[in-house]
Amino acid sequence: MSSFPRSTTTAVVGAALCTALAACGSGSSTGSGSSATNSAATSGGAATGAPVKNGAAQVAITLTDNDCSVDHATAAAGPITFTVKNESAPGISEVELLSQERILGEKENLAPGLPATTFTVTLTGGQYQIYCPGATTENRTFTVTGTAASTGASSTQQLLADGTKGYGTYVANTLADMVVAVGNLKTAVDSGDVAKAKEAYAKARPFYEKIESDVEGFVLPGKDATDNKFNLDYLIDMRASNLDPAVGWSGFHAIERDLWQNGKITDQTKTYAADLQKNVGTLAQLAKSLTYKPEDLANGAASLLEEVQSNKIKGEEESFSHLDLVDFAANVEGAQQAFAYLKPGLDKIDPTLSTQVATQFKNVLAALEKYRDDSALGGYKAWTPQLRATDAAALSKAVQALQDPLSRIAEKVATAQ
Repeated sequence: MSSFPRSTTTAVVGAALCTALAACGSGSSTGSGSSATNSAATSGGAATGAPVKNGAAQVAITLTDNDCSVDHATAAAGPITFTVKNESAPGISEVELLSQERILGEKENLAPGLPATTFTVTLTGGQYQIYCPGATTENRTFTVTGTAASTGASSTQQLLADGTKGYGTYVANTLADMVVAVGNLKTAVDSGDVAKAKEAYAKARPFYEKIESDVEGFVLPGKDATDNKFNLDYLIDMRASNLDPAVGWSGFHAIERDLWQNGKITDQTKTYAADLQKNVGTLAQLAKSLTYKPEDLANGAASLLEEVQSNKIKGEEESFSHLDLVDFAANVEGAQQAFAYLKPGLDKIDPTLSTQVATQFKNVLAALEKYRDDSALGGYKAWTPQLRATDAAALSKAVQALQDPLSRIAEKVATAQ
């Protein structure tokens, strides 16, 4: 979830109802930005086409002061890897690639001084936009020339295709389970029993965290996606740290605040629960349109680990209940599932990398295991300020050791022959 109110950090994702990581926009795009936006087509990037390395065009996006510069404003159709680095721009924390108001790829939580991070997408000819909210020039046109070549149907590609279908089933099943769990949460809240509601909350939370990178771009049908009151990610998963005052509290964390900070269930709490149930049901229906490419799974897995590093490690996600380790484990599970569905194909593409990622997943899970507590809500110890002070650095190091090789998978699977 974006670390700032969605209305100020994201361009319209609109009626197409595509998500940031769904394969919703490889087709030709005519671009829908204003003339002022399109006039910036080459002001932040070289006019020559992006060079190709490892089978993918390479484009660098650098954030400095209030500027968002792109080293190449054009690239040939096919896999394109965008490498994003925030050198010195505290006011810019997010970069998105857009096509006809759809988010095709993004990187969030781009704090100055952090290592460069990448995402890979496969694009065909047309006009796209690189959106850097908070920059002096927020939108830059990115041009893709030619048509993406057919990948054929090699055994490796078939394995990857099978993996994307299997992962789609995993997402659908997780959403169905979330609908049930949120229904149970509403029932518990309606009963007025705070203890039962806390238990139901802890059981419901992991489902969204497992798949949030796949579904966070949806908005209510026919509504303005620049307004958080119509953005399903905000309505379901807003946090205290990214509260939009114009919209107010909503979703899981509004209920969390009432249960843990206020210690009571009010009529407003019951309204929060009813709205959450409605919005989760809408999301589950809209998400049935999702399809995936192999690189979507890889980008999504990397995004889930970035969520761990940027929010869970710091205790920002569950600031009232301190159930951050429950969400942490769910993010890791979602990332591991995406990897597992790609692994048969990746074993053929780069077995060394596949083994390295699998090993690092085991290390992260082992690091998490020491916090298991079957008597605690959600099955994990509370991630209190005291525990964070002593343990956050070690956990972060374990996640980073996984994140580094995991971030290389998207380019590998997007360029597979």
